[in-house]
Order: sequence, then C-alpha cells, then structure tokens
Amino acid sequence: MKSAKTKDHAKMKTAEEKAIHSTGADSKSLDEVNGSVRVPKDANFWRTLIAYTGPGALVAVGYMDPGNWITSIAGGSQYKYALLSVILLSSLIAMLLQAMAARLGIVTGKDLAQLTRERTSKGMGIFLWIVTELAIMATDVAEIIGSGIALKLLFGFPLIVGILITTADVLILLLLMKLGFRKIEAIVATLVAVILFVFLYEVIISQPNIPEMFKGYVPTSRIVSDRSMLFLALGIVGATVMPHNLYLGSSISQTRQVDRSDEKEVAKAVKFTTIDSNIQLSVAFVVNSLLLILGAALFFGTNGDLGRFVDLYNALGDSKVVGSIASPLLSMLFAIALLSSGQSSTITGTLSGQIIMEGFIRLKMPLWAQRLLTRLISVTPVLAFAIYYHGNEAKIEDLLTMSQVFLSIALPFAMIPLVMFTSNRKLMGNFTNRAWVKWTAWVVTVILIILNIYLILQTLGIVK
Repeated sequence: MKSAKTKDHAKMKTAEEKAIHSTGADSKSLDEVNGSVRVPKDANFWRTLIAYTGPGALVAVGYMDPGNWITSIAGGSQYKYALLSVILLSSLIAMLLQAMAARLGIVTGKDLAQLTRERTSKGMGIFLWIVTELAIMATDVAEIIGSGIALKLLFGFPLIVGILITTADVLILLLLMKLGFRKIEAIVATLVAVILFVFLYEVIISQPNIPEMFKGYVPTSRIVSDRSMLFLALGIVGATVMPHNLYLGSSISQTRQVDRSDEKEVAKAVKFTTIDSNIQLSVAFVVNSLLLILGAALFFGTNGDLGRFVDLYNALGDSKVVGSIASPLLSMLFAIALLSSGQSSTITGTLSGQIIMEGFIRLKMPLWAQRLLTRLISVTPVLAFAIYYHGNEAKIEDLLTMSQVFLSIALPFAMIPLVMFTSNRKLMGNFTNRAWVKWTAWVVTVILIILNIYLILQTLGIVK
C-alpha cells in the first residue's frame, strides 16, 4: 500500500516536472547574458566587489529617472529642505526591496516574473503580464518624454522627431548585448555619473544653507499635519518604488557566474550583489537629494511655475528667477543630465520589458524582434499624443500624471509576490528572510499600497 502511494507520488512529481519543463519554466532569465560575467574565486574584497559591481547601476537609474525630477525639485521649491527626510526614507525602502529581489534571483536562478508565472494559471499569467507591461509603459513615458524634450532643447529637434530617435535605443541595446553585459553596465554607470556631477555642480554654485539642509533629513510632524505637503511627500514615496525595478533586479543579479550547489558561493554572491545595490542606490539617494536641494536653493520663494521640464530649463537661465548665477550653461547642463537620465532609463526599461514578456507569457521570438516590440509598446502612446497635440510639450507632459496611476496599480502585483517568495523557506532555504526583514517588508508593502491607493484616488479626484 505504502509502495503504491510512493509510486503514485513519483509519477505525479514526474508529470509535474514535465509540465513545468514543457512550458519553459526552467528557461534562464535573459538567457543570452545569464551567467556571462566571470567572478574571481579567491580574490580579495575589493577585486570581488568590482566583479559584482554593475547590476546595481542599472537598477538605480529607475530611482532617479526624469519622472522623479519634477516632484523632487517641486518639493524643494515649495517646502525648502523639509522633504529631504522623505527622500531618505524612500531610499531605505528601495534598498530593502532591491536586496530581496537580487537575493531571490541568485538563490533560485529564476526572476520574479518566472516564479510568479509558475505559481499561477495561464490566464492569470497573461493578466499579470498586461498589468506589468502597462507599468513599464508608464515608466517609459517619463523617459521618452524627457529624452525627446532634451533633444529639442539641446539640438532644436522637433519633439516628434526626438521621440522617434529614442525608438532607436533598442538598436543600440542589441549592439551592446553583442559586446557583453559589462559594456551596458559601464555605459549606464557613465550616464549616472554625468547626472550626479551636473547636479552636484549646480547645487554647489547655488550655495544652499548647509545647516538647514542637514536638518531636513530629520522627519518633522509638519509633513503629516500640512495636507499639501503630505500629498507631495506621498508623491515622492509612491513614485520612487517602481514595479519593473523589482523584476529587473531579480534578473540581472544572475548575470554573474555562480555555482548554486555551493552554498558559500551563493552567500558570497548575495553579499556582494547587495553591497553593489546599496552603493548604487546611495548614489540615487544623493541625486534625488541634490534635485530637491537645487529646488530649495534656487526656487524657494520665487513663486515660479516649475511644473515641467521646459519650465526648469528656462528658469535656470533666467536671472529674475535664480539671480546672478543664471546662465545658458546651467540650462544646457540640465538638458544634458535630462538626456542622460532618459537614455539610461530607457535601456533598463527595454530589458525589463523582455524579462516580463519571457517570464509571464513565455514568448519565444528573435531577440531583436522581442526588444523592438517592447520599445514600440512603450513609445506608441507618447508618439500618438505628440502627433495629436502637434508636439505641444505642456500637453504631452500631462501624460506623466496618468503614468503614475498605472505604476500605482501595478506595484502590489510585484511587491506581494516578492515578499512571499523571499519568506518561503522551501524556495529560499537558508537564505529566507529573517523575521525582522520579513515583517519590515510586509509593513512597508502595506504602507506603500495604501499610499498609492490614496494617490490614485486624489489623481482621479475622488479624494480631495
């Protein structure tokens, strides 16, 4: 009797394994670059860290994309340095979630999209793909708009032409993939460095109040009591954690060669990938802080309209707004940083699109076609709006508000599975979330979901 049950169980297990195999669930995430980067076996700390450095930069650009710029600068222009504490809190949350996503990918050998699909039906997999694809499309809206406007400001291209040029990013990405994943990491890291140094320079010459600046990192009860300030704070937090970054982080953490049968090697990979992620997200924290500090130092009390990229570009060159430091150089540097941010974010957005397409619907097609399809899905709504409004930047930038609604809706579908999987001992073994990490993650998840629902209701005018 016992033997019969054992045989039945073995048959069921074999059938289940065959079913999983037939659906492609065992395929590698980003197969062409998965495990393509060698890491030294017995090197010292710094050599090992250098080998693991790179994926964190690709993740970090999502936390300082053009979509965050206006919110951060508006926070400084309206409330001076008070909302720096919100940026600090958002960055700490990002570090927690991205470390979990990277650990999930390294330990299981699968990304978040693949694991979610394996544990859902085909219909649910398609539904989740649609939701996540909309989130990536919403994220790309800001990058495409930012890049298009930057090209217009720098070179005078019509906005529609600038948007079409951004479509060619996918061809650059295909070329870089042939050269190796480290080349992509290096280019994105260079673009991030450009953004960092541009805003560092602009903040230095704006001469912020240093004591007030550091005081801004200490939370104040005014953030809760002041309704409009709370709304802007929620905007900063709600727009910081983007669902596509969790899928991306769980996938590109697997680009290093790791022997998963050796627990010590897995532990080393988790350790150094987390360090890389935290370092790069610290850079994103600095950039977002610089944006808010710039808004506070230059625009606080000016009552200027700074709601759009073009407004910020013009303000930096207007002595009536920023005083004697106004110059065409400041405006040009702003546009260069905007272009760098848009380009780096679109590269990672295209990669994210491929990850969720392969993970959720297991679409098998040539890589060039897959990436072109991902890019066209993202650029189509922006291009349609640009043509409909005849290249009017003000109307097109209104898409940014709509995009945040999609991001807010999609966030729980990424965060909840991430916390569940990384807290699952059968899946993660000795790398399961510690108790304090698990409960902190659940609290953060619930709070972010509530904040995003609140933002959706406010955006739709249901709550005032």
